Amino acid sequence: MRDNSFKADNSFIADSPKVVNLILESDIKLKSILATKEYYDEYQELIDKKDIPIKYITTKEQMKKIVGHKIHHNCMLHGIRPDDISIEKIGVKAVLLDGITSSENVGSIVRSCAAMCVDTLMISKETPHPFNRRALRVSMGHSSLINTHIYKDIKESIIYLQSLGYKVYAAEVSEDAVALSQVKVSQKWVLILGHEGRGISDDILSLCDEVVTIEMQEGIKSFNVSVAGAIILYQFNKR
Repeated sequence: MRDNSFKADNSFIADSPKVVNLILESDIKLKSILATKEYYDEYQELIDKKDIPIKYITTKEQMKKIVGHKIHHNCMLHGIRPDDISIEKIGVKAVLLDGITSSENVGSIVRSCAAMCVDTLMISKETPHPFNRRALRVSMGHSSLINTHIYKDIKESIIYLQSLGYKVYAAEVSEDAVALSQVKVSQKWVLILGHEGRGISDDILSLCDEVVTIEMQEGIKSFNVSVAGAIILYQFNKR
């Protein structure tokens, strides 16, 4: 069930009704579904609208044996990941992840992006993909609502985005950072969120148009990266 198992055919696994149902409502191509009779009975109308080549029926006990651990849901879906987009198609709002390693953080950030009308998530090959099983589940299936761009070199990408008219903001705690409440948001922007531990390096910060920090109580150094992202995206979207 690890991500590497699905790289050959660029596919993914989704589980739980909320996630599976959101994907069934999307344009994503499917390979198969594994579910209990109870799930099929409850969502038959939704299932009938989607072209699903293979439909497996099972019991919850059999599903637990297949998965190999205790589960609380009654359906799983095997689908094809949407194609990643080029940098020229990222839209007017994008979030760029610099070195984030947690699938849960990626999923949480994706969910915030979808809620705040962000067009694209930009990641490196080393960052968990939004269609990683755990990231997809934490996103509640909202990975299906945003685009993904895989960048090769973060510095080259920042410079190129600026040449396209984007203002690049970095979320970081630093002495010269602008307080979030004072930031003037551009019409076209990219927000960089950094590594869970080391944040964003100085050489990358120096390339950005503005460094943004969230005002917080003295003595508190930072938020979790996904929480910080949600707060900043809300303020950017509000303005």
